[in-house]
Amino acid sequence: MCSGSGSDPESSSNGWSRARGLVVKSLVLIGGALLLKRLTKSTTRRDHARVVSRSLTGEKFSREQASRDPENYFNIRMLSCPAAEMVDGSEVLYLEQAFWRTPQKPFRQRLYMVKPCPKELKCDVEVSSYAIRDAEEYKNFCDRPKDQRPLPEEVIGDIGEHLTTIHLNCCDRGKRCMYEGSTSPGGFPNSWNGASYCTSDLSVLKNNEIHLWDRGFDENQNQVWGPKQGPYEFKPATTSSINENLSALNILYQSSIDKPIQGSLILQD
Repeated sequence: MCSGSGSDPESSSNGWSRARGLVVKSLVLIGGALLLKRLTKSTTRRDHARVVSRSLTGEKFSREQASRDPENYFNIRMLSCPAAEMVDGSEVLYLEQAFWRTPQKPFRQRLYMVKPCPKELKCDVEVSSYAIRDAEEYKNFCDRPKDQRPLPEEVIGDIGEHLTTIHLNCCDRGKRCMYEGSTSPGGFPNSWNGASYCTSDLSVLKNNEIHLWDRGFDENQNQVWGPKQGPYEFKPATTSSINENLSALNILYQSSIDKPIQGSLILQD
């Protein structure tokens, strides 16, 4: 009895189906693994720096805090926007603060440099503040059309004295903040209003709210400027605050409209 040399069509079909099924399953597993890897990819320090930079940018007010505690806090307008980018990718922001009634007359102007923390430090983002060589030329920088602002290369050339550096870390789960940090122990040299050094604490909240607590201390560690009760709380501008600010721009400046500073302002000229 002779055996046939041809294959069984039904057996071949079943074999192909099984092989195809294995291929599909393999592709699904590989695709799933790649997707999972992509979704769980750790956020880099540069990513954190971008988030902090975006959170600092924009118009914010301490209006609510001033309403709650007018004896210790003023309604301050804080305005910040991108001004330049360094060769290493660090972003330079222009930041100014003014009484909300006189936004065209900032009492404090700074350049902030936001970048990832160096690898040797246990932090995520480094935020440094600098004086501006010719601050008068930068008044209302963010309110101007871009073609009327100093050019990025001019901004970099106008970065003046280094004032403070804050190292930020991601906040623990469950906290309201996204990032928080402070200056190193001992702070930085400062001579305003009898101070010998200053400290700064910064918190970035999830709704782009910024808490900033700048204080000056004398050589005996007595606080000589800055709020004593806690940080200034700057919240993003609302429609009402924007309308009030626009109205304020049309009011002639009068020296009597602002209360005496009495050392409670967070910042100095």
